[in-house]
Amino acid sequence: MPELQAVAPNLSSPAETEAPESALTGKWFLAYTKPRFESVAQVNLQQQGFDVYLPMYKKFKKSETGSISVFEPMFPRYIFFRPSRPTQSIATVRSTKGVNNLVRFGFEPAALPEDTLQMIRQIEQTRNQVSVQDASPFKAGQSVRLKHTALNNLQGLVQSVGSKRIEVLLEIMGRPTVVQVEHHQLEVDEV
Repeated sequence: MPELQAVAPNLSSPAETEAPESALTGKWFLAYTKPRFESVAQVNLQQQGFDVYLPMYKKFKKSETGSISVFEPMFPRYIFFRPSRPTQSIATVRSTKGVNNLVRFGFEPAALPEDTLQMIRQIEQTRNQVSVQDASPFKAGQSVRLKHTALNNLQGLVQSVGSKRIEVLLEIMGRPTVVQVEHHQLEVDEV
């Protein structure tokens, strides 16, 4: 009688199994980070030898000295990574400091093709070259209304837009007068 061999069922969950290493090369994966830990995750993934990409978005914030540019993650709490060599496993990413978990669709890790990531890089580069004048909602010749000043609700026309101040033409006591105000002291006049 032929000998029967016991076949043990595969008890490992699909989430724990690794995809064939050749299937991982070239794909970018997505990790979900702890709140405001994107940079920590980036450093730790790089130290493990992963290629890492954290897209940053240039924003302008108001300060006492005027508008300043700051860079914040384009996708808060998300970071892109990929193995830098064909034999590198992505299983270690889950326990990386700063990472909360891998983004998955069912049991499969979410993956992006290289061309999609290149489009994100292009958007990031374009946005990061924008000046405060280009990003400002105020343009020369635009009708605006002052707010939070002694001249509250007074209407005027934008003459020029600077990084710290905007020149506005106002009519005060029957005479045209140019005043300089900060960006946050204006709003677009909805005519």
